[in-house]
Amino acid sequence: MARLMGPTPLCWSGMNTEILPPAPQPIAVRTLLMISGLFWVYVTLSDVLYASNMQALATLYHADLFSPWEVRVVQHVLLLPLLLTCYWASSRVGWGMRRGLPLQLLLAVIFAVLCYPAMILAIHLCTWYFWGQWQERGGGDPSNSQQPLWSASFISFFLTYGFGAALVSGFNWYQRLRDSELRSAALERGWTTARLTALRMQLSPHTLFNLLHTIRGQINPEPEIARSMVVQLADLLRRLLSAGQRDFSLLSEELSFARMYFELQQQRFGDRLTVSLPDTGTQPALWVPSLILQPLVENAVLHGLAGHDGPVEIRLEVCPSVDTLVLRIVNTTASVTEPAAEGIGLRNVRERLAVQFGPHGHLNTRRAGPCSWIAEITMPALYERDEPTPGRGTS
Repeated sequence: MARLMGPTPLCWSGMNTEILPPAPQPIAVRTLLMISGLFWVYVTLSDVLYASNMQALATLYHADLFSPWEVRVVQHVLLLPLLLTCYWASSRVGWGMRRGLPLQLLLAVIFAVLCYPAMILAIHLCTWYFWGQWQERGGGDPSNSQQPLWSASFISFFLTYGFGAALVSGFNWYQRLRDSELRSAALERGWTTARLTALRMQLSPHTLFNLLHTIRGQINPEPEIARSMVVQLADLLRRLLSAGQRDFSLLSEELSFARMYFELQQQRFGDRLTVSLPDTGTQPALWVPSLILQPLVENAVLHGLAGHDGPVEIRLEVCPSVDTLVLRIVNTTASVTEPAAEGIGLRNVRERLAVQFGPHGHLNTRRAGPCSWIAEITMPALYERDEPTPGRGTS
């Protein structure tokens, strides 16, 4: 049996399942009152002005074809509760072809049929209330004036109701679409934050494993160096945990973190490892993804030392511009060694850049010569005044 995912309601009949469409959501009462009220005010004013103009024209021919404006206003006031009820029911019914559309037509017919009786009731109410004023104006008893035919009233209000129903339904669909987009954006932000957190957690064990392996190699031959490295490792791990809780860090902090890592490695390899780093105090106040350099400096050490016993030079360069920041790590390698193009660290960096910067951030690795390898990060330059919000990417 196929597995059905999601909250879709099911109707079971033996071994068969029928997926029912979600029930239409009724429009909010406040929205219904606002949209329907404004629409009905417009309709009332239009009918009053139209009837007044036509009555003035009919007077020239000594005819009494249209009721006074007071009757029109009272009629529309009487119809307003019915209109709101029908529109609310319309939002519950929906516009499905099998059930929704016939019910929508039924609601429109009910409203249009009751419009003419509402006119008759309005005439009696106004006759009772305004009789004296109408006599002074020479208007006579409006109940005796010729009324529009029932069919004309039905057609007019049927079309008016349909236009209003389309207006209310369209606004309701717009609100639901907007709410859906907001929920999707919130889910996407949550997914991005969770993914970045998982990527940062992936870095910490990887870095710790490599450093512990380095220290273990020094315990027997040089225990003093091993003890010093343990102290340095503790400081490094504190910084690692602090940086792992943030999406972005200042560039100077990332350079300090890289310096501590290189110092640990130099404790083990001594003069064989030469490192050149930019001065952290002269760097601009730029924000970069936390721990973005860590996989690259690890690769520079591990792959630079692999396959030969000669010295290794590692150089870290920072190249900021108005809109772009380039972080470049250059290290020497054995001429016969080809560093891995897509290990854990490089894949992690590529994914983080893709999540946080989209097409504006990327990692490029290449051989620059027979004994030189370059790893280069390109990303937007985020200056301190543009401090990024945690959990949000930059595009």
